[in-house]
Amino acid sequence: MGRPSRKDEILQAALACFTDHGVDATTIEMIRERSGASIGSLYHHFGNKERIIAALYLEGISGYARLVEAGFAQADSAEACIRLLVACYIDWVTAHPEWARFILHSRGRVEASEMGEQLREANRLHHGRIDEFLRPYRDAGEFRDMPRDCFVSIVIGPVQDFSRHWLAGRTRTSLAACREIFMDAAWEAVRAR
Repeated sequence: MGRPSRKDEILQAALACFTDHGVDATTIEMIRERSGASIGSLYHHFGNKERIIAALYLEGISGYARLVEAGFAQADSAEACIRLLVACYIDWVTAHPEWARFILHSRGRVEASEMGEQLREANRLHHGRIDEFLRPYRDAGEFRDMPRDCFVSIVIGPVQDFSRHWLAGRTRTSLAACREIFMDAAWEAVRAR
């Protein structure tokens, strides 16, 4: 693996600042200082703090999307696909808890920003790829009949809720310890009877 790009270094510095000081209290200067980037480089790559926030958010959700798409290449059944969606979510959150915390608390801000359309497009493409991959199983009747726009929420919603509590330190049980439970629950919720 090669050296991180200047853009990646700035994003990681921003995440560290947001984690340490909060998004609102973090300044461009704090990010510049932590990343070691020049102010010109920072503005060249992002333009302003809101774009840094959006870029960090988009990079985080694309990390999860990459895990899912790589896993779909190995999945060979409807059940394997559903379990994969949950496993990838848990794996990404447990590997990147600060980033996950940032994402869970920043969605509304990014949606309302000038980068909101880019976020909506990234989500549309990601959900479209999931839908495309699941289509043969849906067409074969392996999933319960339900509106498509609630399908992903039923699969990911419970683990996302538990993740919020885990990230906030409000659970006794670790997120990773619940992996099989949430994968089983997701499959039971959507499989055809």
